[in-house]
Parts: sequence; C-alpha cells; structure tokens
Amino acid sequence: MKLLIGLQAYDVLIKEKLALKEKGPAAVRKREEGLAEAEALLQEEMDKLETHDTLSRETEREIQDLDERLKKADVKLSGIASNKEYKAALKEIEGIKREKEALEISVIELMEKKDVLVSTCDDNQKKTDEMKKQFNQDRKQILNDMKKLDRDLKKLEKERVRCCKATDQSLLKKYDMLKGHKGGIAITPVIKGVCQTCRMAIPPQKFNELIRGDKLMNCPNCARIMYWGEDERYQENQGKS
Repeated sequence: MKLLIGLQAYDVLIKEKLALKEKGPAAVRKREEGLAEAEALLQEEMDKLETHDTLSRETEREIQDLDERLKKADVKLSGIASNKEYKAALKEIEGIKREKEALEISVIELMEKKDVLVSTCDDNQKKTDEMKKQFNQDRKQILNDMKKLDRDLKKLEKERVRCCKATDQSLLKKYDMLKGHKGGIAITPVIKGVCQTCRMAIPPQKFNELIRGDKLMNCPNCARIMYWGEDERYQENQGKS
C-alpha cells in the first residue's frame, strides 16, 4: 500500500506540473496578442499623423498656388484700362484672397490637430515600448519556468518508474485501470470512517476491516482502493512523497 500511495503522489505531481507546462505557451500567446494590439494601435495613430502631414503639405501648396495667382492678378490689374475689366479683376483678386484666408485658417487648425496627434503617438509609443520590454521579461521567465518544470518532470518520471518496478504487477494493473477511470485518483484515504475522495461514509464493519489492514479493500461507493488515512505509517509515506 505504501508503494501505491507513493505512486499516486508522483502521478498527482506529474499531472499538476504537466498542467502548469501547458499554461506556459498560452501565457506567452496572450502577452503576444496584447503587444500586437498595442503595436496595431500605434501604427494606426502613426498612419493618421502621416495622412495629416500629407494634407498639411497639400494645403500649403494650394496657398502657394494662390499666392502665384495673386501676383499674376496684380500684374494683370495694372495693365487694364477698361473700368469693367478692372472691376472684374478686383473681384477675382478678392475671391483668391478669401480662398487663401480659408486655407490659412485650415492650416492653423491642422497645426493644432497635429499637436494632439503627435502627443497621442508619443504616449502610445512609450506604452508599446514598455509592453515590449515587459513581454520580453515575462517570456524569459515563462521559458525558464518551463525548463524547470521539464527538469522536475524528469525526476518525477524517474521516481515513478522506480516505484512501478517495486510494485506487484497485478496490483499495478489494477491501479492503472482505476486511475484511468477515476480521474487520475485510484487510491483514497479513509479518515474517521469517511472516504476523502467521494466523501461517503464507510460501513462500520468495513472500516474496522480497513483498520486491521490484512487485505486490499475498495471504497463501496467510488470503488477506489482505500487505506486508513490515520495510520501513521501511511502518513509518513505521504510526507516522503
């Protein structure tokens, strides 16, 4: 029974460490996704800034074009003799000036908007850099933890093999069968007459037989191999495992 209790202790530890090992890649992926979202948001803001700068340059060019048109209109105005043509030329110049004034207001608004966009990009860049730094640290720690889990698993597997070799093979087959059908728990302690796995009370007569310990017994409710959990010999064995 001591060997079976020890074997189950190894199996439980192996199962726990395998579960922890499976969480490693998922944890890395989750952090990668978070970083990718931050980088995508940063790129989106940078694209907005680039589009804004392109619009600003185009507006500046339009203002330059209007300045050229004003110069040409002034030259044309100086050579006009007809009063009608003169008025028409003045009207054209006023129209160009109004258009230029509207564009200059747009330039001011674009400059103000750029300040906001630049500030947003700077903030997102800092956040992304911090996330990237934290991601690299977390990934390194997770990989180190997984390496340690691999080392622990190798030790546990080695001890499990040793324990299996020392266990009666027919008993080992029964243990493996129960483990496969009972969620990995084939052995259960009974304390104060209660199975500690299914939490059902053991009939007094069977509990007394269990205390005597002269035969292998199964829980009448969950069918797991049971042992008297208050027996100091078994408690010591569990402590070593």
